[in-house]
Amino acid sequence: MACFVPSLGFIVLLGFVTTSAAYRDTCDLYATVGQNLTLPFVYERLESRDNLQWIHNNKFIFKRHQGRVTFGKPDDVSVTGSLLLKTLKSSSAGLYQADVSYPNGTLAKTWTGYLCLMDKVTKPYLSFVCDYKSGVVTLNCHVAKPQDVMFSWTLDERPFSETRSTGSITLSLFKEWGGFTCAAANKVSKEKSDIVRPMCKKPSPSPPPLLCFTSKAVVAVLAGGVSVILLLLFIIIITLCCCYRRNKTTKSKGTGQLRMLSLTPRSADPVSSDYETMHASEPSPLPRYWNWSCLCVTNVIHNLKH
Repeated sequence: MACFVPSLGFIVLLGFVTTSAAYRDTCDLYATVGQNLTLPFVYERLESRDNLQWIHNNKFIFKRHQGRVTFGKPDDVSVTGSLLLKTLKSSSAGLYQADVSYPNGTLAKTWTGYLCLMDKVTKPYLSFVCDYKSGVVTLNCHVAKPQDVMFSWTLDERPFSETRSTGSITLSLFKEWGGFTCAAANKVSKEKSDIVRPMCKKPSPSPPPLLCFTSKAVVAVLAGGVSVILLLLFIIIITLCCCYRRNKTTKSKGTGQLRMLSLTPRSADPVSSDYETMHASEPSPLPRYWNWSCLCVTNVIHNLKH
């Protein structure tokens, strides 16, 4: 028998813990911090000599026995037994239980309920995006904390069948309507956005695409251009050197020939004027290796010297 009593107590305690956990998963009442709340317990036949007690999270917060209040204040309850909660705090959440019994101790009525505290929703603001490619206007209703928030929409003060934070409408029909509003609500509050009248303007056509090159391609082109320029400079320098050397060699040969002619004795026979006229001296042909381009370059060098 001694072992049976602790087991029975454990079963009762386990049942109470299980019941409390169940109430924590399912909220019966919702409120916000700072709010006043009356717990909905009503016993119309409550008399002053009846026993009334309120329990919050396994602690007595009000108790009246045979007309005498031992916990709490007389004005904490209404004439029907409802508990009046003032200026709720975070610690006010939890399981509440009310029991009414007759003066002889017989239970007349009981009530339990779990209170959950939530934050009020912030005022939403509405934004829109015009997409001419798909022909759709997307509307977005923004709130600070969208968890457990329900949304509703109105178009020109008429309800719109959309319960999500995002709505869409065809662009062709969109032009026929005016103001849009969205509302956000939870279990404890509701807020409505300002009226928005979107103006969708068709974007101007984009300019033709420009030719774009990668950085590697640009570097390769520049390197190739520099290489070509250096090659041309090298060829020009080699050509100038060759022409200058050939020109110098030609001048030295011409001077030697003139010296040889001056040392050779002239013939005693005079040459007639007719013969000179008929056989006028013709200019000697240029050497084979003489190049007209070299001649031009030589003239340039000669002009630069003088």
